[in-house]
Amino acid sequence: MSSHSATETTRVSVVNGIHELTDPVVESAFHNEDLAPTRLADRKWGLKDIAALWISMAACVPTYMLASSLIANGMNWYQAVLTVFLGNVIVLIPMVMNAHAGTKYGIPFPVYCRASFGILGANVPALLRALVACGWFGIQAWIGGWAIYTIGAQFFPSWEQLPNTWLGINNAKLGCFLFFWAINVFVIYRGIESIRLLLNIKAPLLIVLGLLLLAWAYRRAGGFGTMLDQPSQFVPGGPQEGRFWAVFVPSLTANVGFWATLSLNIPDFTRYSRTQRDQVLGQTIGLPTTMGLYAFIGVAVTSAAFVIYGHDETLWDPVVLLSRFDNKAVLIVAMAALTIATLATNIAANVVSPANDFAHVWPRRITFRVGGYITALIGLIMRPWKLVEDPSGYIFKWLVAYSSLLGAVGGVLIADYFVLRRTRLDLPGLYEHRGPYWYSLGVNPVALIALAAGIAPCIPGFIGTVTTIAVPAFWLEVYHYAWFLSFAIAFITYVMLMKAFSRRA
Repeated sequence: MSSHSATETTRVSVVNGIHELTDPVVESAFHNEDLAPTRLADRKWGLKDIAALWISMAACVPTYMLASSLIANGMNWYQAVLTVFLGNVIVLIPMVMNAHAGTKYGIPFPVYCRASFGILGANVPALLRALVACGWFGIQAWIGGWAIYTIGAQFFPSWEQLPNTWLGINNAKLGCFLFFWAINVFVIYRGIESIRLLLNIKAPLLIVLGLLLLAWAYRRAGGFGTMLDQPSQFVPGGPQEGRFWAVFVPSLTANVGFWATLSLNIPDFTRYSRTQRDQVLGQTIGLPTTMGLYAFIGVAVTSAAFVIYGHDETLWDPVVLLSRFDNKAVLIVAMAALTIATLATNIAANVVSPANDFAHVWPRRITFRVGGYITALIGLIMRPWKLVEDPSGYIFKWLVAYSSLLGAVGGVLIADYFVLRRTRLDLPGLYEHRGPYWYSLGVNPVALIALAAGIAPCIPGFIGTVTTIAVPAFWLEVYHYAWFLSFAIAFITYVMLMKAFSRRA
């Protein structure tokens, strides 16, 4: 099912498998400078930059705390860390596959969606992706502001005595949040190149600081404490004997869902990659290894902290742990490190994609920068301090659950690009009104049917997970496989229907 045309071959140059549009389609209503294919001169991301992208995004507060819920559910430390690692090895596969189109053609995620969903239909997966990013943006902005407030309160104890405003937080917390939120907006204003520089600063910084924290905890506690000796609760005679798989499968699905949205919009970054080799090796080196390492650091440091400060579940939060330090210089360094860590993760994971997604809705009026401002504004309006009052409810049930449903989008994209088109796209055609990807009314109904088919079996379990509505146990069991199930059903449905319709045509 080739998509090449005579006009495409005369308007595109190919250098070492990388396609460049030599005749920009600036007259198209579906084109602007931010959505246009990346030029060869703009491809500045090498293997080191792609690896730094993932090291920077993975080395963050949520990753540090990721193993805590797994241990609370009965796993021992190495089962928890291996579950995190394995989940990221699995999500690396669609990550690398979707990244291929971004690297080969220099196109962002919403433009990549045009080949399967249609020029206008691409707005459906783009906005589904943007919605979850806005929620994460607000939460990460609050985490950054909270880090500034918590450590700043060690210098200004009077902050904690301030009364709450009508927003439910005091002025010091609100000020720290808005300050950090404004830093995010400034980076959006500076553009994609400043993001690359920020990621390259954060990656080595956070690895070094994480290892230093690990060394401090070991030395101060005289070891890593009892958590690393704690047996699994699933062993014979344990309190959860025989329930390992019942806990492992939904935990694995949740860890796949943690970066599932990034596995869709990864072309937003790899469009700047110099070669396919750089994006494949960079992601393989950066993602599962950093996630596993930081999950282990979280377990080991918290275990040692229980020895040093007594058993206190709040010590799983590195912000709370660091606030216990007496050395003011360490507090300042810690605050700066946490701020940079959260900023880099937030910008890369929760701004780049929705900025492109919102720009895709109205390319003539919304640029990448404006799309980023829209994301920041929605994240502010959502009042994230309310969302994180119960992190297990909103972050780990709602956002990760929602991300798992988006496996269906990945199923459609990979089926279309690899199975049907064999990685061949008509590059200028992706921007043309009534071109090869226009379909009827600009929407490919087969893609929407496959998307709905993939999501449908997971909806009852999703509702039962994020609400108090009673749902039959069968659907909750099915939902444990949400990402895998939605991906597989959408993949198969799309291939079968597209081949059936092409035969009829």
